[in-house]
Amino acid sequence: MRLLEEFWYGNIEPTEYGTSSNKGYKKLVELIFRNEEKLKATMMDEQEELFEKYIDCVRENQVITD
Repeated sequence: MRLLEEFWYGNIEPTEYGTSSNKGYKKLVELIFRNEEKLKATMMDEQEELFEKYIDCVRENQVITD
């Protein structure tokens, strides 16, 4: 799962023309990551599991729409 997270947050760029070089994009991705980590820290196990399922669905939706 860590590999997918690295890809999601722009740390792995499989394409030749990535957005990871865009400073605004990178800053936004870092903010998303920090906020997600803070949110997870406040969750009980069941809530975190549900949140992970939600994130997986959002990511799958983004892949389809991209």
